Amino acid sequence: MTLRVVIADDEDLIRAGLRIIIDAEPDLTVVGEAADGAAVLPLVRRERPDVVLMDVRMPALDGIQATERLLALDAPPKVLVVTTFENDDYVYDALRAGASGFLLKRTRPDDLIKAVKLVAAGESLLFPAAIRALAGRRSPGPGRVAGIDRLTGREGDVLRLMTKGLSNHEIAAELVVSQETVKTHVGNVLAKLGARDRTQAVIAAYESGFVSPR
Repeated sequence: MTLRVVIADDEDLIRAGLRIIIDAEPDLTVVGEAADGAAVLPLVRRERPDVVLMDVRMPALDGIQATERLLALDAPPKVLVVTTFENDDYVYDALRAGASGFLLKRTRPDDLIKAVKLVAAGESLLFPAAIRALAGRRSPGPGRVAGIDRLTGREGDVLRLMTKGLSNHEIAAELVVSQETVKTHVGNVLAKLGARDRTQAVIAAYESGFVSPR
């Protein structure tokens, strides 16, 4: 199956470079570009991409607001934030808004392709150490995240391993259970936390104090 990608960035050169890299892959294709966050929503409604590469800093409507609008759709795409600085507060706010991960604009082409596919699959966490570092700059607020106290002991174990970036296969090996069992636990964690994907669950784990980023 070919993954459909939309690129949203206000720099023509960045969009052109990303398009060349993505279109060179046989199982990826760019189906549209937007130079501003305000143009992303109608483009996504029309093209129905699997992944949106989203710049966080754009005129008129930034990537954070654009991400929030996208995730209000009935069948939203995965959002992969593209940024210049990994310690930018905009990045963390975009993750909190629902982005599934982020990339630096200087990322190597091979890593960009892997990131798009990883985010689309949704079975692992992109750059867990970087997300932990971003979360470490914020103060946790125990009790702020609904559902944390409803996790079973095994679901809590799965969530802790998710924060380390382990895939379903790796979690299954760590806990000596089947991958199907892990998928069930991950689904339960997401449902109880009201999280759209693993990234949102991990953010919830840090912000509630369930797991310390330090």
